[in-house]
Amino acid sequence: MKARFGKVAVLFGGSSAEREVSLMSGQAVLAALQGAGVDAHAFDPAERDLHILKEEGFDRVFIALHGRGGEDGTVQGALELMGIPYTGSGVMASALSMDKWRTKMVWLASGLPTPRYAILEADSDWDAVVAELGLPIFVKPVHEGSSMGATKVTEAGQLRAAWELAARYDSLVIAEEFVAGEELTAPFLEDQALPLVRIVAPDGNYDYQHKYFTDDTRYDCPCGLPAELEAALQALVMKSARVLGCRGWGRADLILTADGRPYLLEMNTSPGMTGHSLVPMSARVAGLEFEALCLKILEGARLG
Repeated sequence: MKARFGKVAVLFGGSSAEREVSLMSGQAVLAALQGAGVDAHAFDPAERDLHILKEEGFDRVFIALHGRGGEDGTVQGALELMGIPYTGSGVMASALSMDKWRTKMVWLASGLPTPRYAILEADSDWDAVVAELGLPIFVKPVHEGSSMGATKVTEAGQLRAAWELAARYDSLVIAEEFVAGEELTAPFLEDQALPLVRIVAPDGNYDYQHKYFTDDTRYDCPCGLPAELEAALQALVMKSARVLGCRGWGRADLILTADGRPYLLEMNTSPGMTGHSLVPMSARVAGLEFEALCLKILEGARLG
């Protein structure tokens, strides 16, 4: 195994708002790779300069970073320049997928369904936004994940405060219409969609706390949908990944309305790998235990 992969760095931690989750993901991946006999080492870009990867002779990198500085194309670009193969999507797809606004523009231009939205600014006409999108409205920083800085607005008077919270995380803030339906997530590995996961959160509030630190959220995998419908949603997800240029592995989040209409929410190019994470859960149902999943992702590391 050591000869197969060479010296491997697992990048986790980093300096984004998602550092805490990344630490959990990276530690789990590192333990799995080491348990499989891979010569894997922890590497935190917040504590060590990336050029050390080249100096210390690392042959490939498993990216377990989440958020800006790790999932947005910057680390990917540095690894490209150093000629070190890495897991997951390349520079362009990583940057696009991290940007919720531009992801939506690409999907809409490709004829793919996604909820309506508006970009919020300090001088936005809040009443006009509510009139256009209706209530509730989800307000999110454009470049954050894990529900960081996100608010579900249920009254028009809450909109400005929601924008102010999101603006602490990002200069770009997006408001998205609420689409009622089942919340689903759809992982993929290389060119294969994995089983869908149905997410049932308390009061429909799938926030940061419920994602990572409580056991109140229910995850159904298999998701319980008819096989034909699940296959159609998987095909939609694979198309949504292709038009963004994604590769390796990832996870798309979507809503399925009561009358069977799907809406794509966002694409994650470096999903969580924690004890509460959804890709490992889905992979397990597909017959891939956590260690095998990590090895499969690492096997797909590449440049360009």
